[in-house]
Amino acid sequence: MNRYGTHGKRGRRGTSALLALTLAGGVLLTGCGGGDDSAGGAKDTTVDSRRRGSAPMPAPDRPRGEGEQRHDGGTATGEAGKNGDSREIAPDPDYLSTFALDVDTASYGYARRTLSEGRLPDPATVRPEEFVNSFRQDYERPDGDGFSVTVDGARTDAEDWSLVRVGLATRSAEERGERPPAALTFVIDVSGSMGEPGRLDLAREALGTMTDRLRDDDSVALVTFSDEAETVLPMTRLGDHRGRVHDAIDGLEPAESTNLGAGVETGYETAVEGRREGVTNRVVLVSDALANTGDTDADTILERIAAERREHGITLFGVGVGSDYGDALMERLADKGDGHTAYVSTPEDAREVFCEQLPRHIELTARDAKAQVAFDPETVAEFRLVGYDNRQVADEDFRDDRVDGGEVGPGHTVTALYAVRTRPGADGH
Repeated sequence: MNRYGTHGKRGRRGTSALLALTLAGGVLLTGCGGGDDSAGGAKDTTVDSRRRGSAPMPAPDRPRGEGEQRHDGGTATGEAGKNGDSREIAPDPDYLSTFALDVDTASYGYARRTLSEGRLPDPATVRPEEFVNSFRQDYERPDGDGFSVTVDGARTDAEDWSLVRVGLATRSAEERGERPPAALTFVIDVSGSMGEPGRLDLAREALGTMTDRLRDDDSVALVTFSDEAETVLPMTRLGDHRGRVHDAIDGLEPAESTNLGAGVETGYETAVEGRREGVTNRVVLVSDALANTGDTDADTILERIAAERREHGITLFGVGVGSDYGDALMERLADKGDGHTAYVSTPEDAREVFCEQLPRHIELTARDAKAQVAFDPETVAEFRLVGYDNRQVADEDFRDDRVDGGEVGPGHTVTALYAVRTRPGADGH
């Protein structure tokens, strides 16, 4: 079995019977680390090749390997020599898989809501990786600010096919100790469609509870949008001003059209005006994403806030609501806005997202994080990554920090599932 090292500081080598995984070293280097952009190191636990049960699985479509050439080239990874020294090799591009890390969960939440109403979700809104990442995994947590890596798998009833799980985890928020103060700008959709039950009412209740739970040195701003956008509460340090924040939240009422672009742009302007040094700044968009006025294209909206995102590193967290939900627009905004998405349909969901997840994940562990999996061609005949269809990265861009990756916070886990067909008799070597 070949042994591959991690690309980054303080990396430890790990082995697996089927594959080896490397993390982008740039994830935690200066300019790509989370928080205050301080430098960090990628410290990975040894990968785990345990087998856990088996389940039937259909043969995957569009596998790679056995001569099928990828069009995005390959990236060299480190191999340990006979004396333990590291040397560079270049595996056949057929046996590399590179993708941006993704912690979104909105697809699962929206599908669950749709099914509960007796409808089938639109296939375009189903992203398998978001289903998997919605469930807690039992990955070992790292000691430092990097990632732990777990690789395990199970045989299936299909001949020579296995399901391989690649899991990444960051240290939990509780283990990191005190977080820096947060400045949160909430951009709330108050269009007419938000008046339906399970939309604006959920947001009001959860925001009120969250306001009571945030710390005194945290700050909150509130921007609303319908046909136009308005800052109803400038950045306000909570301290003795929680009543003022509650009054602004209680005053949220549905109005007219959905000018989402104006809301996001005003939200970022408000966030920049109220930012403080040493404070984690984030914009939180709460909407059904059914934009029908002004700019309705995600890329156009993102271009209007590009300067604020680049200069100040303010990330976007999208919270989707409603039985009719603009999934594609919200997912694109969060993906390219250096953030992630969630979907809420019940008061319990809303409290979990606003009162538990958001405070824990205000900081970022890594920006533009990417993973690359290198399969051993002597062991693996073909493979397919399940999901991550819009998170694929060219192999040669693995270490290029200019190429967009994913954002990962403390306590997050990321799971990638591979359908793998091993060569006859292969057990690893």
